[in-house]
Amino acid sequence: MSAATDPLLAPLKLRHITLKNRIMSTSHACGLEEGGMPKVAYQLYHEEKAKGGLALTMFGGSSNIAPDSPNVFRQLNVGVDEVIPWLQQFSERIHRHDCTLMVQITHLGRRGESFAGEHLPTIAPSPIRETLHRSFPRQMDSHDIARVVKAFGDAAWRCKEGGLDGLETLAGAHLIGQFLSPATNRRSDGYGGSLENRCRFGLEVHDEIRKRVGADFLVGLRFVVDEGHAAGLSFAECVEIARCFERAGTLDFFNAVYGRMDTALGLAVDNMPGMASGLAPWLEKAAAFKREVNLPVFHAARIADVATARHAIAQGLIDMAAMTRAHIADPHLVEKLMRGEEARIRPCVGATHCMGVTRPACLHNPAAGREGALPHEIAPTSGPRRRVVVVGGGPAGLEAARVAAARGHQVTLYEAAGRLGGQVLLAATASWRKDLIGIIDWRTGELERLGVSVHLNRFAEAGDVAAENPDVVIVAAGGVPDLAWIDGHRHITSVWDVLSGATAPAASVVVWDGTGRHAAATAAERCLKAGSKVQFVALDDMLAVEMSYAERVIWKKTLYDLGLQQNYDHRLTGVEKAGNRLIARFANEYTGRELSFEADQVIVEHGTIPADDVFQDLRAGSANDGSTDIEALIAGRPQPAGTKAGYMLHRIGDCQSSRNIHSAVYDALRLALTI
Repeated sequence: MSAATDPLLAPLKLRHITLKNRIMSTSHACGLEEGGMPKVAYQLYHEEKAKGGLALTMFGGSSNIAPDSPNVFRQLNVGVDEVIPWLQQFSERIHRHDCTLMVQITHLGRRGESFAGEHLPTIAPSPIRETLHRSFPRQMDSHDIARVVKAFGDAAWRCKEGGLDGLETLAGAHLIGQFLSPATNRRSDGYGGSLENRCRFGLEVHDEIRKRVGADFLVGLRFVVDEGHAAGLSFAECVEIARCFERAGTLDFFNAVYGRMDTALGLAVDNMPGMASGLAPWLEKAAAFKREVNLPVFHAARIADVATARHAIAQGLIDMAAMTRAHIADPHLVEKLMRGEEARIRPCVGATHCMGVTRPACLHNPAAGREGALPHEIAPTSGPRRRVVVVGGGPAGLEAARVAAARGHQVTLYEAAGRLGGQVLLAATASWRKDLIGIIDWRTGELERLGVSVHLNRFAEAGDVAAENPDVVIVAAGGVPDLAWIDGHRHITSVWDVLSGATAPAASVVVWDGTGRHAAATAAERCLKAGSKVQFVALDDMLAVEMSYAERVIWKKTLYDLGLQQNYDHRLTGVEKAGNRLIARFANEYTGRELSFEADQVIVEHGTIPADDVFQDLRAGSANDGSTDIEALIAGRPQPAGTKAGYMLHRIGDCQSSRNIHSAVYDALRLALTI
């Protein structure tokens, strides 16, 4: 499809502003704020998307307007004048690229925290606790209502003074939504009871905002179109509320979302679905809402690929396709679309790594959030072209080969297996993690495009590598299961054996998780679905400690649904034979008390140890003895020349230590950029 005929590239007029296409990024707390301000790193993260061609970038997920709405998940603070010059700098930066810039402002209400910020009590329409964020709110009186309405207006004025094009408020489980929903509003005064009364606070907020910003400023509402539970707002009630706001004439658009945000499950499954959900799970619900209202409707919920976004716009289901996480994976998505390079767009696989503590880091785009140090597009080297050999075809090796080839080097890659992918092939065997294979497929396609010479089923030894006469060798051979330290390890089955299908689950199984990562949970799921009786034991105090909260929620639900028996805080001390059975022995981390389980099979996850034989064999012929200068790596400088003749030798990913996909590709990108 050409740029001239692609519905995604058609403009949309909103009040006085024309958006140049139908692709946007919604507001989110990206984790790059500094003291509540959108400083340079924050701005560069959004500017990359603007440079990449999207029409509208929204920022500041849940930017706070008042002291009793504290910063609890790295939000911005639009409640102080200090933010204005930062917004002005931000606006100037984004507008250079013909991109519209908007912010989301809010009061958290009961979703705040009493022990953060100024340690003020949280407030809400009614004193009903939200267990997810845990505070016990104080019921707002008329003084609180007047104060917060004014604070919304003051914050809106700051946004306009900052040169922004508009803003949206957030209903949902935030304060405006807490007034709207009968689940959280039990008042009997003019702000509670009837639907009209429950709308009053939100209407007053938007009336105040419009008075403060005037007509030449966009104002929208991120609005739940169905809370999805019996005590909450139904679709019909949400439509009625939306029409009430439309009649007031203060809004320019709705940003439609679905479900509840006041539980971990609702937030991770309904509100911000990941790979456990299908693509665009709430698109039809947003489309049904659009048919009932007159204002333009934006929508975001795992619109992860261009085909889904194009369908949504072409069929008139929504007016703007919000591809927020897709732009974290590839901020140049629109530019590639316009160049006819749709197949080269780096896919969002829905891993929700960007929603964890390291946000906005993408599982397989390490440049996301690091725009000041790392490029999203690889520039050719200005130096000599080199011969680069990469050993290992997992995510680290593929990324190193991709980047080195994009730099203009001649790259050869050896992979011992018959298929590229490494441990990702095992990870993708979980019932809901199949989309991880996109990490491998995209890089495989890039290697083909760049002309990398790939050798499968080749267990590269030092002589094979040396025969290539390389200038640089990067060993990314990964690791092997770390089991030898366990007393009785010869009786143990590794998670790799189960996930690869090399070993079938037995009738009775003990799974021990020593990492809090995906592997043990995936093995437990595999065994349960095979009909095994499974006892799950973990070193940590809960399931999935090393995962993002969204991944943890999915695993909890999955394994609870399957009836998994679970024990925590226990270290594996040994496995021994007992006739035809095995006994797995554990010690409690706090009391030392012993615990044992008898089973047919004991499956263990304890990460990996480096598979670095070829690296060690290559050290003698290297110029640098295989040593990577860490300071140069971090600073993005070329590695210092070796002390003797020979190739430069480095190792990356799990060939160094047991980590994750993001760490592996981050190693590879930083190193290969300096070759």
